[in-house]
Amino acid sequence: MEILTAAHTDIGIQKSTNQDSLCIKMAETSVGKVVLAVICDGMGGLSKGEVASATVIHAFSKWFDQELPTQLAKDQWSTIQNRWEQIIQEQNERIGAHGRAIRSNLGTTLTAMLLIDSKFMLVGHVGDSRVYRLDSELRQLTEDQTVVARDIKQGRITPEQAKTDPRRNVLLQCIGASNQVRPEFFEGRASAGEVYLLCSDGFRHKISEEEIYSTFAPANLSTEDEMETRAVRMVELVKERQETDNISVVIVKIQ
Repeated sequence: MEILTAAHTDIGIQKSTNQDSLCIKMAETSVGKVVLAVICDGMGGLSKGEVASATVIHAFSKWFDQELPTQLAKDQWSTIQNRWEQIIQEQNERIGAHGRAIRSNLGTTLTAMLLIDSKFMLVGHVGDSRVYRLDSELRQLTEDQTVVARDIKQGRITPEQAKTDPRRNVLLQCIGASNQVRPEFFEGRASAGEVYLLCSDGFRHKISEEEIYSTFAPANLSTEDEMETRAVRMVELVKERQETDNISVVIVKIQ
């Protein structure tokens, strides 16, 4: 199975620092191609959100390099989710302790996806960054852990009202600023012809799901250069529409 990847991040039109962090890691292994894609959207003043998001990215990158090869060799895929849970709890405590030490509130979202060829997929999620799957349609795989998403689910407001709700960026939990973090996980398998799109919330506020699908539909993505070009084009469109947040997107296509 062939896997194409691309990513783009932008500070946006208003903020002085980019508090989003992302990574894509790929390895050829005995069980096929393995890909890790992670997006973290940091929060906290004076660049502290950037510290929080980069810290979590580093932890997952280190796990990929140092621990995953052993888990693959021993066929211990079922233990990966447990290890991710441990990493998230460790980082919640580490970032929280740092925040208390400097008397500042800082934290980060996390949306991570691991692909082991077409045999296994794991998504881990905290906050309101997202994973979409695109095949014959677009489907949001993660659930926003926000006040407005909860209110929509409980029937208190409509999706249309949520778009302009002043609480739309209020998180129910994030890594580093919550006493307890309960990540969402799900497993599955990726198939040829699918595209997975990870994004921070700044990417999606000013564009529609129809625009996302028409831009990143599998038939439109034949090379990594084309994927990156389209990612840059969409980020520039978001900025033209006056999005004030940092903007990040990662695209993974299964060939």
